[in-house]
Amino acid sequence: MLLILGLVSFVGWSISMLSGGGSTLILIPLVNLLFGAQAVAPVVSIGILVSNTQRSLFYWREIDWPVVGWYSAGAIAGGLLGAYAFTQINLAWLQIVIGLALLLMVANYWFGRQEHTFNIQAWQFLPMGFLNAFGSGLIGSTGPIMNPAYLNYGLVKEEMIATKAISGAFVHIIKIAAYAALGVMSFPYLIYGLMIGGMAIPANWLGRLALHKMSNDQFQQVVWLFVGISGVLMLWGQRQLLYLG
Repeated sequence: MLLILGLVSFVGWSISMLSGGGSTLILIPLVNLLFGAQAVAPVVSIGILVSNTQRSLFYWREIDWPVVGWYSAGAIAGGLLGAYAFTQINLAWLQIVIGLALLLMVANYWFGRQEHTFNIQAWQFLPMGFLNAFGSGLIGSTGPIMNPAYLNYGLVKEEMIATKAISGAFVHIIKIAAYAALGVMSFPYLIYGLMIGGMAIPANWLGRLALHKMSNDQFQQVVWLFVGISGVLMLWGQRQLLYLG
């Protein structure tokens, strides 16, 4: 069981290094299958924290600090509220909403044939950070839903990876502390999360080598492709709820 978790984690982190995130779309169903729904948010949050910390150190000089500041200001409140809501309710439909939003953004990008589908300013990461962190607190991760915002702000490759990583690290520290305070963080969850995060270390290193060889255009194409795939996977994961609806 742990071997499967480690191998899948390695593959997921390797892919996400080249696509700007989304590894949790692979990890969330696996953690749910192996340990149950209640383990998903705490376990995945620990793994993401380890991975994002390493990525931040890789590209420290590429971080866009104004974006980090605005995003973190909103995300702290959103993460705390989402972590609390996680202990009270189960919002499976939230993944459906996020999945549809991802597909709509991809459709707008591809059919609009624009390099930038909408304009983003730094301060707008405050409300987006709140909403993204709230959703992440509820379901463990919102996937690559923030990637279009980073791209349209003008961040690509190392800049996007670094800025997104350090912003995510701050959020997941808050979330993990909240999960612990609310009594939903157990020692086994800590071990599983550290194992997932540990596999990110060699995966990020290998992904860093491949990322260096990609052009900005190639990176954007891969990001948008994975945004679309993530949207489909989110909807597929909630197909039973869609059928019942």
